[in-house]
Amino acid sequence: MLIDDLQERLKNLEPDITIIKTFWENAPFESRLKELEEKSQDPAVWQDPSQAYILKELQALKNTKESYETVISQNNEVHELLDLFKTEEAELIKLQQDVGRLEKLVRVFKIQLLLSEKEDSSNCFISINSGAGGTESQDWAEILLRMYVRFCEREKLQSSLIDHQVGEGAGIKSGTLFVKGKNAYGLLKSEHGIHRLVRISPYDANKRRHTSFAGVHVTPETPDIDITIDQGDLRIDTYRAGGAGGQHVNKTDSAVRITHIPSGIVTQCQSERSQLQNKETAMKMLYSKLAQKAKEEKQAKIAGMEKKKIEWGSQIRSYVLHPYKMIKDHRTDHESPQPDLVLDGDLIDFIESYLVKKP
Repeated sequence: MLIDDLQERLKNLEPDITIIKTFWENAPFESRLKELEEKSQDPAVWQDPSQAYILKELQALKNTKESYETVISQNNEVHELLDLFKTEEAELIKLQQDVGRLEKLVRVFKIQLLLSEKEDSSNCFISINSGAGGTESQDWAEILLRMYVRFCEREKLQSSLIDHQVGEGAGIKSGTLFVKGKNAYGLLKSEHGIHRLVRISPYDANKRRHTSFAGVHVTPETPDIDITIDQGDLRIDTYRAGGAGGQHVNKTDSAVRITHIPSGIVTQCQSERSQLQNKETAMKMLYSKLAQKAKEEKQAKIAGMEKKKIEWGSQIRSYVLHPYKMIKDHRTDHESPQPDLVLDGDLIDFIESYLVKKP
């Protein structure tokens, strides 16, 4: 019966609701909010060098409190309506939508609470590089690129393609998205690593099974580590942008590639008409990648481990389309038997399982 199904769905939400209430009661949200509101009303705040940070934190806390109150009130309301209309089938059918909205609200807010690191609120760059394997791996890289674009659409994030290198015959050799929006880096940081695809290749006339790899690199736009770059360590090349883009494309050397010689890190941008704008974006990406590299090396040193270079095959997630259908994250053991949905951007379950288990 429908009433039983709705009651079961609400029962499944109870542990998450309890976690949210307990977290809110134990965390100093209310006291910190009161402190910041008092500071913001003090005229002296406008002479405080940290004024922008104070106002930003205040707004973030207000948003968090609003989300918390919405989750709790909607949860109470749905329970009350279910008790009121438990014998009226027509009203229960309408309540299905309310329960669905509550489930999404709870999931999104729980993730918001998990995104507590300073960089989580930053915009980010997500770069995808095809592995060895020619056309097959290049096609896989393009599938991943589309997956992240669709994920951004689902989560109301803005994504823009700032660079891509077309593959030989199909797909892409590499592509970079700039993602803007609430908790962009916090949501996408779980995707950093090697992604493995197993399928019957559409490019193999003998219909054999192929394994392909692509590397995904995610860096915050505003890293929490300051980096100084010696201009003498840079090699800056300009070239003509490729792909669709109107009359301007392929007529001027507007695209920019920057190589940081000591680290070997390369960034490039071709999305803007202006060479100067492309250079600014490429430099921003370089700062981001160098800061991320320094952070990873620092963490590895603290842990007393030697930082290893990522090799093809050390995948974080496998996407198997043949001989069975299954996607598995090897860090969390989370699985999905619906690869079509995941490849269409439905990544939130994998992201949540990573954030929950992340040390």
